[in-house]
Amino acid sequence: MPSAFRQASLPNGLTIIAEVDPAASTCAAGFFVRTGARDETSSLMGVSHFLEHMMFKGTQRMSADEINRAWDNMGARNNAYTSNELTCFYAHLLPERMDDGLDLLAHMLRPALRQSDFDTEKGVILEEIAMYADNPFWQVYEAVQEKHFGEHALSHRVLGTPDTIAQMQRDDMLRYFEHRYSADNTTVALAGNLNFEACVDRIAQATQSWNATRPVRDAAPPRVGGGRFELRSEKVSRGYVLAMAQGPTVADDRRISASLIAQILGSPENSRLYWALIEPGIAEEAQASFEPHDGSGEFFVYASGEPTKIDQIWEAMHTQMRVLRDTLTQDDLDKLLPRFITGAALGNERPHDRMHRLGRMWTYLRDYWPLEEELRKVSAVTLRDLRDCLDAFAFSPMTVGVLKPK
Repeated sequence: MPSAFRQASLPNGLTIIAEVDPAASTCAAGFFVRTGARDETSSLMGVSHFLEHMMFKGTQRMSADEINRAWDNMGARNNAYTSNELTCFYAHLLPERMDDGLDLLAHMLRPALRQSDFDTEKGVILEEIAMYADNPFWQVYEAVQEKHFGEHALSHRVLGTPDTIAQMQRDDMLRYFEHRYSADNTTVALAGNLNFEACVDRIAQATQSWNATRPVRDAAPPRVGGGRFELRSEKVSRGYVLAMAQGPTVADDRRISASLIAQILGSPENSRLYWALIEPGIAEEAQASFEPHDGSGEFFVYASGEPTKIDQIWEAMHTQMRVLRDTLTQDDLDKLLPRFITGAALGNERPHDRMHRLGRMWTYLRDYWPLEEELRKVSAVTLRDLRDCLDAFAFSPMTVGVLKPK
């Protein structure tokens, strides 16, 4: 029996969606909250990620240790993540533990937010920020992101900064939580072998005290920057260069072409950057990626190598971006599409992956289409589509950051 899409809405505004597959051996559930770094004020930068940590610190009736033990007793694989635009709490379980998993996920999302836990976790967050500050890629990526998006909230760092975290108060976090972690800003995505009606009843009972607050997001397109800048650091011994440019939004069908373009340009193997930089030994690593957002999208291209070769590396990167439109061939597309489609199909075999696809799709677009329809759209992309996308988003304006040893 093929999987079936189901949807329900609760009186408080919470949405529940599912791909029910009786043939699956497992099931998965995720609570997707439509909030992230771009929804924070500059002074509260990092609060969404901080709150993600606090969800695991305990509730009014369960300690952090009791929550961890409960997950272990279920045999669940659970975790959470925060991005610029959403926060997700999820679990992958056996079907007979789905009710327990839904109860615990819903319960976790109403944390105690005790002052003592807040103070302790603040130190953990500051250590995490320091750890990422030692990562050269993240140093240059965050600097380019801030320069590229300027005053727009997409420039916000997901972890925040040492200053914003150090100055953050527990009551500020509580106000943010009460406004944005509301029923009408949350989608519960389910996938796998499950009883949808029973899950809806269980979620309704577990979230009956949740309120609707009608939070909004400013999805206006950003006014992006451009230009080149250079950083120096005593902590690095190699050179790093990263460029960022605009791409299609998450609601734009051209996002499919943009994803394929990024793969042709900079996938780990058999890409333009691989043959221009890695194979001849000019750079140690090189990659390209595309990330769509509400009201915006971004390409980024990255490479690292010997500091004295950074100018040569950047020139080779820039050349590949500049000539890509006119040198694309049908062979590029024919080689890429089977790998792209196989990867998507493999993910569809796991309820965990299907749940994440479903949750992100609904959180961003309030829409659903089966994977088969998405693969049909991918298969229908033509060489003309790729060229039209590059005409519209021609890696310009582009913000370029370079990191070198001091």
